[in-house]
Amino acid sequence: MKTVLMVAEKPSLAQSIAKILSRGNMSSRKGLNGACSVHEYTGSFIGQSAHFKMTSVCGHVMTLDFIGKYNSWDKVDPAELFSKAPTEKKEANPKLTMVKFLQVEGRGCDCIVLWLDCDKEGENICFEVLDAVLPVMNKPRSNERTIYRAKFSSITDTDICNAMNHLGEPNRNEALSVDARQELDLRIGCAFTRFQTKYFQGKYGNLDSSLISFGPCQTPTLGFCVERHDKIQSFKPETYWVLQAKVNPEKESSLTLDWDRVRVFDREIAQMFLNITKMAKEAKVESVSKKEKVKQRPLALNTVEMLRVASAALGMGPQHAMQIAERLYTQGYISYPRTETTHYPENFDLKGCLRQQANNPYWAETVKALLSEGINRPRKGHDAGDHPPITPMRAATEAELGGDGWRLYEYITRHFIATVSADCKYLQTTISFSIGPEWFTCIGKVVTSPGFTEIMPWHSIPLEESLPHCEKGDLFPIGEIKLLEKQTSPPDYLTEAELITLMEKHGIGTDASIPVHINNICQRNYVTVESGRRLKPTNLGIVLVHGYYKIDAELVLPTIRSAVEKQLNLIALGKANYHQVLEHTLDIFKRKFHYFVDSIAGMDELMEVSFSPLAATGKPLSRCGKCHRFMKYIQAKPSRLHCSHCDDTYSLPQNGTIKLYKELRCPLDDFELVLWSSGSRGKSYPLCPYCYNHPPFRDMKKGMGCNECTHPTCQHSLSMLGIGQCVECENGVLVLDSTSGPKWKMACNKCNVIVHFFENAHKVRVSPETCDLCDAALVDVDFNKAKSPLPGDETQHSGCVFCDPVFQDLVELKHAAMRHPMHRGGQGKRQGRGRGKGRRPGGRLNPKKPKDKMAALAAYFV
Repeated sequence: MKTVLMVAEKPSLAQSIAKILSRGNMSSRKGLNGACSVHEYTGSFIGQSAHFKMTSVCGHVMTLDFIGKYNSWDKVDPAELFSKAPTEKKEANPKLTMVKFLQVEGRGCDCIVLWLDCDKEGENICFEVLDAVLPVMNKPRSNERTIYRAKFSSITDTDICNAMNHLGEPNRNEALSVDARQELDLRIGCAFTRFQTKYFQGKYGNLDSSLISFGPCQTPTLGFCVERHDKIQSFKPETYWVLQAKVNPEKESSLTLDWDRVRVFDREIAQMFLNITKMAKEAKVESVSKKEKVKQRPLALNTVEMLRVASAALGMGPQHAMQIAERLYTQGYISYPRTETTHYPENFDLKGCLRQQANNPYWAETVKALLSEGINRPRKGHDAGDHPPITPMRAATEAELGGDGWRLYEYITRHFIATVSADCKYLQTTISFSIGPEWFTCIGKVVTSPGFTEIMPWHSIPLEESLPHCEKGDLFPIGEIKLLEKQTSPPDYLTEAELITLMEKHGIGTDASIPVHINNICQRNYVTVESGRRLKPTNLGIVLVHGYYKIDAELVLPTIRSAVEKQLNLIALGKANYHQVLEHTLDIFKRKFHYFVDSIAGMDELMEVSFSPLAATGKPLSRCGKCHRFMKYIQAKPSRLHCSHCDDTYSLPQNGTIKLYKELRCPLDDFELVLWSSGSRGKSYPLCPYCYNHPPFRDMKKGMGCNECTHPTCQHSLSMLGIGQCVECENGVLVLDSTSGPKWKMACNKCNVIVHFFENAHKVRVSPETCDLCDAALVDVDFNKAKSPLPGDETQHSGCVFCDPVFQDLVELKHAAMRHPMHRGGQGKRQGRGRGKGRRPGGRLNPKKPKDKMAALAAYFV
């Protein structure tokens, strides 16, 4: 019996697909990485009985990055990143050990069926999965096919079974186009970002952004927002005059007429027209025309239109809307939400999708009427050859989906029903009047057939007062004629919906990446989202775009990126060579980068106007070890110290507070130490600003504080304050926080583990002696007589934090507050390790197993 491995893009999809294919008759187990499950069942595969193993990945398996040494911002010239710096594929999320998981499940399998999402990114992930799995699968017999690709657009029984019966092959060209985009964005983005971030952060102190990023798509996106801002700023309002007339067809009613000239910009001429028309006593009907007009039903829904409506009508940001749509798709409520197509294929089961909605109280009547009277064929839209338009695949209730999920689902369903409804028809009556020599018009609309506006009421024709019945030559008394003075108004800031339209029109990004680019410019503090989801550029965003325009407008105009997108699409179609496109595009941007670096003074002039130089920012904090003058602490992100005398800037740990540390100095370079703290419930440690940026010892890296310094005699170093190996992570050491008294604690110098101990102790010191059992450093504790928890009113005790029974109830393990969400705690599986191991250079190897207290301590958190 053959074994067939099947891989989906997300765990929830794998479960849904396996459930459909096995008809619910499957066994499930957790995979070794804990994130993905494996669903097994027996069935037939290409006419033979087979054992199926259905599992998944979690998005991309691999990510592209530069090799290690080229990730150092300080040692690498950004210009080298265009061609000289080699790249490598690394695991996208090393914690998931996805490659190892796939190899364990793939070992001994005969065939693989790829159920990744059917778009370019999905094709790329197909080949990432194949690279991991093929080496461990059974070798095929000659010419035997072992790799299959399933093509599907929704998680329904029909679609999944149909995909299983018509398996194809993965598309290498589409995967290559994604590789090309990844490499271009990495090389171009990193080179410009590193250069401008280092250049401007070294000069200005109040930039309000820790990263001044550049992106081939991100920057033109910002350009659209700034272009609108510039139009608003340069707008000069003009006064104009409008003639407004009212006629009284009946005694009680009045009709407002619109002037055919619309408006005039000269007051005297406007006054002349007013005087002429005031001489007339009656308005004469010159013509009456009636015309039946049609408001067309919408085209089928694609991603860009869904994101536009979500932002404009539902108040959801594009990134948020896309996440909700993906969740609805994986749960089987809607078809695949990433599509450029607005045309249903001929064989699409429109009636089947409509029947699913026949019992929903919100639109049941409309759906039943459509099914009995017959549906209208949807309008012919654009067929991009990817997925069908976004369609509801099964019925849902507000209680099932809740909140934003329901609001988006409701819109998608209403839009779908509208596409198969009739057009809206209305009768438009236009009456032309003459008052003296001037002509005026009045228009009225009456709906004859509401059509699709019943299900999409926001598109309905507004109710108006009905026009009087009249014929050519009729005369009506004039109620009033007056002159209205008005002013032209500037455009408003771009809404997200308008920005999405501009990005689509100019070919910036894809339906999948547009939300990411908009989210990026918000995250980087280049724009802020105002009421009505309008995007207002910040000072930094404006200066950057103006600087690009001044140096090289093509860096911010959409033209060059649009041309690159077309080249990438040609790779996907197999009409362009991957290496040639990559080489050509990188060569263009490399030349632009060198010109940008040479001309940076142009952007500098704009920066000087808006931002303060480092020397004028911040407040004096600690002394420089070189000139012994005070350095200024700049609190704005990224927080740093700047010595204006030496013109040196020193980066500091982020997301915490910095203060002077008892005016103590580093024994190596004479810089005054500062204390970083993440709050009373978190970690704190001292650091030397110079050592933090220029590691003094080989075994230290940039960004290490005194709690990781291996100086043999400094009183603040790891060598003097380290107690023992961390109870959770592999390489961390628990270090005494000597500033934490009377609520004493030791904290891991690698992860977020904190051990609280000896509360209210007068003094806690790390002894040079070590524990015989676990090799951890012993601790000397002095208590006040009144508050001593020690037996027999003792005030002093020396012992091991982990093994000493006297200290048994005085130690409590916690996790630091304010930790980064990515820093997950361990699972408590390494209970009973030697905690002293690696504490000091020259410490004993192979420490003995500690007593139960240590195992209990490690298990405390679990």
